[in-house]
Amino acid sequence: MAKSSKKQIYEDELKVIDELQKNAKENIDVISKNSGFSRQKTWRIIKKLEEDKTIWGYTAVVNEEKQELKRYMILIKRTTLPIDEKLVDKITTRQLEKSASEIDIKIESSMFTHGTFDWIICFKAKDMMHAKKFSEIVNKTYWGYIRELHIMETLFPIRIQGILNPEIEKLKEFL
Repeated sequence: MAKSSKKQIYEDELKVIDELQKNAKENIDVISKNSGFSRQKTWRIIKKLEEDKTIWGYTAVVNEEKQELKRYMILIKRTTLPIDEKLVDKITTRQLEKSASEIDIKIESSMFTHGTFDWIICFKAKDMMHAKKFSEIVNKTYWGYIRELHIMETLFPIRIQGILNPEIEKLKEFL
C-alpha cells in the first residue's frame, strides 16, 4: 500500500476534525462514515491528532441558564509596561483560574489577541456582581499591566464552539 502524501493526510485529518466539531460525542462508526474512512483509519487519525495536540480535549456545550449562570467577557487593553518573567509565570501557572474558582467563576476561554484589545477572557458567573468581583481579581492580579478593562454580558448566545444554539428562535425576544 502506497503511503499518502502529506497533503492527503492533512486533508483526511481536516475531514475528521470537521466531523468531531459537529459532534465529538458521535459514535466512531458515524464519524467514519461521514468522513468517508474506515473505522480503524478514523480512530488512528483521532489518536494522532490527540497526541500531537491538534485536539486539546472534548467538552460539552451547555445552556448556562440551566446552570443558573450568565456568560461574560472581559476585554483587556494592556499598558506599555514590558512583560516580565514574573507576569508570564502568573499566566502559565494559571493563577487567575485558581482565584476564579474560589468565587465560582468558570473560565471558558482566555486568549492573547492582536487588535483593539490585547486579552479576552470568556467566563460564566452567577450574576454581574460576581463578574465585577472577578474583574477586580483580574485587575489586582495583573496590576500595572492593565490600562483598560471592560466587562460585557452575553444577552443571547447564537453559536458557541461551532454549535448552533438549539433554541435560536428565542433570539426574536431580544430583537
